[in-house]
Amino acid sequence: MSESNGRDGESHRIVRNVVFVVLDTARARSVGNRTDTGDRAVIESGRAGTDRSSDDRIVSSTEGTDANPTPTLSRLAAEGTAFTNAFATAPWTLPSHASFFTGTYPSEHGTHGGHTYLEDELRTLPEAFADAGRQTVGVSNNTWITEEFGFERGFDDLRKGWQYIQTDADMGAVVRGEDLREKIVATRDRLFDGNPFVNAANILYSELLQPPGDDGAARSTDWVADWLENRTDDQPFFLFCNFIEPHVQYDPPKEYAERFLPDGASYDAATAIRQDPRAYDCEDYDISDHEFALLRGLYRAELAYVDHQVGRLRAALEAAGEWDDTLFVVCGDHGEHIGEHGFFGHQYNLYDTLLHVPLVCHGGAFTRGGRRDDLVQLLDLPATMLEAAGIDDPELRQQWSSRSFHPDSDTEPRDAVFAEYAAPQPSIERLENRFGEIPDRVRAFDRRLRAIRTDEYKYVRSDDGFERLHRVSTDPLEETDISDDDPQRVRTLRRRLEEQFDPLGEAGETGDVAMREGTKKRLADLGYL
Repeated sequence: MSESNGRDGESHRIVRNVVFVVLDTARARSVGNRTDTGDRAVIESGRAGTDRSSDDRIVSSTEGTDANPTPTLSRLAAEGTAFTNAFATAPWTLPSHASFFTGTYPSEHGTHGGHTYLEDELRTLPEAFADAGRQTVGVSNNTWITEEFGFERGFDDLRKGWQYIQTDADMGAVVRGEDLREKIVATRDRLFDGNPFVNAANILYSELLQPPGDDGAARSTDWVADWLENRTDDQPFFLFCNFIEPHVQYDPPKEYAERFLPDGASYDAATAIRQDPRAYDCEDYDISDHEFALLRGLYRAELAYVDHQVGRLRAALEAAGEWDDTLFVVCGDHGEHIGEHGFFGHQYNLYDTLLHVPLVCHGGAFTRGGRRDDLVQLLDLPATMLEAAGIDDPELRQQWSSRSFHPDSDTEPRDAVFAEYAAPQPSIERLENRFGEIPDRVRAFDRRLRAIRTDEYKYVRSDDGFERLHRVSTDPLEETDISDDDPQRVRTLRRRLEEQFDPLGEAGETGDVAMREGTKKRLADLGYL
């Protein structure tokens, strides 16, 4: 095992294994202990390892209680390195995962709402690990991250966490049935789509045996633990795991929900609230401030539940004797609006609510690294992970915009981060097909967006001429547009955007892949279609 010297003169080990955990839809402002009235999240090493610190402050009644929903993440931050200014390149799953699998921006990898396939010519992080001799295993609980959309390349095994028995046939329509009649109809229509015995087993599990409040995290963690325990060789590995629980629907186990709902709130009342982001955006129904407070409580409970699964993953690595030789990375792939800026879900804009994500690294040179406030992007993960593992992949390096934030890297730190929203998802046409006439406010979102963010300012521009500027150092919630007050700043940041990317043009469709009906229904259930 090789060693190298860090800038502080202390040696560190090159890690054998890399474990990459994505908490789907986890926003930075809702993890850890909240410490200011802007409700920004800070994972504080001094408060790690406890469910509730004695000096926590209740800073916002709209988020429920002040309990820390992510004690496992806080403990990892205390023992490793927490990044307080980590940002996604896109506000939803498909382009964000494509970015940190390839080290490229959405306009570079071209994977977005109008073109939903990760092109074969793009080199991926799992391919780099596989070609370097690592065993590569993935567990996805989000249907975008499958072979259907080009994400299987480089994996020895990429499992679908929502299936009890791995199969191409998806029985999600049965799970989504609102009543017995719908479930019977879905079973009748889909039972013979593939192996009927396998499908029947999947239905039996989802309808009768799946633990309440779990969307695959517990079973995925069980599978990983079994895999670690039963490995028969000493081959180093790359393990990827996407946990989808923080995503709509927010349906945490009751015992978790009751810890984070506002005082006096009813679990039954909270879980009865309609959770349909696209319908809310299109003014098909309304959500009151009180109901949003309940939804935020459920969301934090989901984070708490999935944080528990992260702790179980760590325990499994420790039991297998792999923890000390592993770089363990946990992040959100994007954030979420739960009433902020008048939105529900994670589409149509580039507010920090959607881009600012938690990121913690533990192992190797990141052990006892403390808190880092420098700007980093999730697309920097490929360069960082490969450096931590002592792997150089010229093909991946040639394509990427990734910039290592490894403690011993000689790469210049970023002075700005960028994000893109290449095409509306779902499209305006799909919204019209579902809702008929849609509000002008929503129709205005049929545009392409790009953003640049520094420590001091955030500038967003669209291809229809819309732009906004915020001084995020004093306006972290992006409530006051100062673009008219500081035209010189607008020009400077607009120029930087155009230097980073081509000038904004019309966002058009460049092709699409045909999705299986089961996949369409599951993605619709998640609010994407």
